[in-house]
Amino acid sequence: MSLLHLSFYSTFAISSLGLAFHRAHLISALLCLESIILSIYIALSTLPIENQTPSLTLMPILILAFSACEAG
Repeated sequence: MSLLHLSFYSTFAISSLGLAFHRAHLISALLCLESIILSIYIALSTLPIENQTPSLTLMPILILAFSACEAG
């Protein structure tokens, strides 16, 4: 496992744990949701570049649009 994969997995896991423990405060829960979405977006954007495969660029853009709607 590369350092890049480890950072994606740990960011997602720490954000999920933060969401589980900070459910009482709405702002903290929304901040944890935003960091989960951001880690998924960065993973979907950089992993095809790392693997040198052609990627569908629509998927990260859709996830970013859904996260903006969720934040609104």
